[in-house]
Amino acid sequence: MPSAHLLKILVSIALAAVPAFIWAIIFLKKRKEPLGTVMITFVAGMVSVAPIIIYKLSWQYLPGLNLFTYFDRFGQNTLGFTGLLYLPVSTLLSFLLVGVIEEYAKHLAVKTADSGKFKNVDDSIEYSIIAALGFSFVENVMYFFYIWQYQGIDTLYLSFIFRAIFSTFAHVLFSGVYGYYYGLAYFAEPIYQDEIRKNRHPAINFLHKILNLKSETIFADEKIAQGLMYAVILHAFFNVMLELDITYVIVPFLIWGYSGLSYLFAKKKSQVEFGNVVGR
Repeated sequence: MPSAHLLKILVSIALAAVPAFIWAIIFLKKRKEPLGTVMITFVAGMVSVAPIIIYKLSWQYLPGLNLFTYFDRFGQNTLGFTGLLYLPVSTLLSFLLVGVIEEYAKHLAVKTADSGKFKNVDDSIEYSIIAALGFSFVENVMYFFYIWQYQGIDTLYLSFIFRAIFSTFAHVLFSGVYGYYYGLAYFAEPIYQDEIRKNRHPAINFLHKILNLKSETIFADEKIAQGLMYAVILHAFFNVMLELDITYVIVPFLIWGYSGLSYLFAKKKSQVEFGNVVGR
């Protein structure tokens, strides 16, 4: 490998490490997690990028696997946000698919790294954020190298600022929200029993009994689906803002996201200690 390429790769790795480290400090400074589990989760998040890369490379040999091509038929249909802002339906569908793939890949990283160590919902949020930082780290390395290689070092500076502040935190936000709902699913039995006592409608419990369904399992599946849906919608919305070049909305969006994550961390339900259990 030419030395110039090696230098660009090493610099790209160093640049990508900066936002990962800073955001990790911001969200984990008050929460002392085992370093070994943190590193395993971060590496799992890095590895979760690999299936996506392999999937994209497979299109050269098996173009039928490229689901994005099936959205082309909707290319003539557009969504009008204002008189001047239009988004093809095919683009929106692509953003939703990207969200599903990336958010579930990061979620699998959390499940892979966990071995029944979570004690509360906060733990699930934290490790989801760590996995997101691992995913974002690899993504940033590839972006920084590509931009430096093909667009020049001047463009790299602006890209670093944007991705370090906005894109990396966006991944943290999406995965943190998913992590909250995964935590609810993880501790489905005690949390579900608590909901029954508080506000679960009796008709739902009656229906579960008639169908011979385990209510805690259904509750867990509901929360997993709910978390994925919210993460994907937030992911798609972020990409839509970039596509429409309405970046002035990104700052308030991410400020709102930071406040939302802080709220999820602060919820009493997130902090209740359930002890070590075998997760989902």
